Amino acid sequence: MQEYSIMIPGDAVPQGRPRVVRIGGRTIAYDPPKSKAYKARVRQYAARNAPKEPLEGAVTLGVQIFRSVPKSWSKKKREAAIAGAIQPTTKPDVSNIIKGIEDALNGIWYKDDSQIVHEYSMKQYAREPGVIVKMQGDYEDDRAD
Repeated sequence: MQEYSIMIPGDAVPQGRPRVVRIGGRTIAYDPPKSKAYKARVRQYAARNAPKEPLEGAVTLGVQIFRSVPKSWSKKKREAAIAGAIQPTTKPDVSNIIKGIEDALNGIWYKDDSQIVHEYSMKQYAREPGVIVKMQGDYEDDRAD
């Protein structure tokens, strides 16, 4: 079993809706600039702790999202949030953040995000924002012939 992990400092960026343009009668979809930049950042961190070749078998992906506590909150409320008594129920959605991370890891940690067979995630407040991503998997393809 192979294990890899990264810590991406700063605010997580959710996967934005693709932008669509028509050029010469052709329709082209592309990532919004913020999503594209965040994916590049995730790839940069993932490349520092990656297998020699992307894994081909089933993988488990874990994502922990740490959000900044709103500055307008009182000290007491801020401390309660950091202690886990208050959970971040505001946007961005966990699933939108994870989708961008999954896409960014294609070709670095695994060949394709379709290999993810188990996933766990959480979003909580912390003193410093960031994302921890962990993956477990095997080099060999586990699918039956």
